[in-house]
Amino acid sequence: MNLNSGKLPWRSTLPTPPVYPALLEDIHCDCLVIGAGMGGAMASYRLSLSGANAVLIDKRLVGSGSSCANTGLLQISNDKSLTSCMHTFGEEQGLLFYKLCQAGVRSILELPSQLDIDPHIIPRDSLLYASVPEDVPALRQEYENLIAHGFDSEFWERDQINSVYSFSKPAALYSHMDAETNPFRTVHSLIAKAAAGGVRVYEQTEARKYEFTADGVICHTPNGRIFAKNVIFAMGYETQEMKKDRGAELINTYAIMTRPLQEFPKWHERSLIWETARPYLYFRTTPDGRIIAGGKDEQLTDPEHREVRVLSQSQRLLEELEALFPEIKGVEVEYAWGAVFGSTRDGLPYIGPHPKFPHCYFIEGYGGNGTVYSMIAAELLTDTIAGKTRPELELFSLTRATKPSPSGH
Repeated sequence: MNLNSGKLPWRSTLPTPPVYPALLEDIHCDCLVIGAGMGGAMASYRLSLSGANAVLIDKRLVGSGSSCANTGLLQISNDKSLTSCMHTFGEEQGLLFYKLCQAGVRSILELPSQLDIDPHIIPRDSLLYASVPEDVPALRQEYENLIAHGFDSEFWERDQINSVYSFSKPAALYSHMDAETNPFRTVHSLIAKAAAGGVRVYEQTEARKYEFTADGVICHTPNGRIFAKNVIFAMGYETQEMKKDRGAELINTYAIMTRPLQEFPKWHERSLIWETARPYLYFRTTPDGRIIAGGKDEQLTDPEHREVRVLSQSQRLLEELEALFPEIKGVEVEYAWGAVFGSTRDGLPYIGPHPKFPHCYFIEGYGGNGTVYSMIAAELLTDTIAGKTRPELELFSLTRATKPSPSGH
């Protein structure tokens, strides 16, 4: 699957990343992780902390799939609001999901002190603005639900927004304890630390065939076999090609990164910014003074068509950015790209086992909060593999009903 198009920004921030060999022999392990993107990186890192005998493989180079196109926004709030989650899944389960996201962001914020390569993970607040006045009542209800359940959020009126940003909006939620990251550096930093902790890492090693046995899985690669007691599939959107019950709806999404600005616009605390409209636009800054804008989602097309669309969609994103911050008009775009993006029908990721794949677990962190979902998955699955029961996995079951009933919880 061709995941990305255009000019991607992150590789230049780590010009000489760690490199790993291809597998050239038969090996054994307790756990094999397939996919060296964000999900596989976090799983491998957590496995190294638990002392598991683990192996990580990827058919490409580390971090060269969807992680290259990731825009690095890490938030407690999701594409699906807490209010919607409680309506869909029931109050207890909806709240559990948001609490897990909150814990996931906190765990990610602890990573820089534990890793050797700086992942550029920075605490940020978030502004979620009402795109139109009609969205204000739902935004206020979301605020009341967040506050009632202990989340650190404020409801801002138009005047308060206008006083600290270049733009005016009908209302907004201003939330604390979110973050931004450089996804490419984060993936490499996690995997380098996992390797230092004993995880064997192999790049350019494709898993071509699997044999499911009574006591594990035999993974066939071009030049060797891996005999694993457990397997974690962390192949992102390419997991969709393995199973009949795909579960995710794939689209194209687009993003731009400007050149560094000489002077920054009126942008309170360099917060993450997004909106209530669906599909939504979002904006963030970088440590070297650039701006990232993303969105303009559209129906999935072939990679050649997406390559062409990058030009027009990046121009539209620049226009949206300049409309929010008129003082930066004329800023140049240095990077523009498109990528495959997926979300599930009910808004939750898929994490856990599947009845047709014995001894296997899946990380399918689909949605706008995939990095946070990867951290949740890594913690739940490494605990499970170590023999600890994590009932939270039921929420993310790969075989859950497509139309959940809140009364069922």
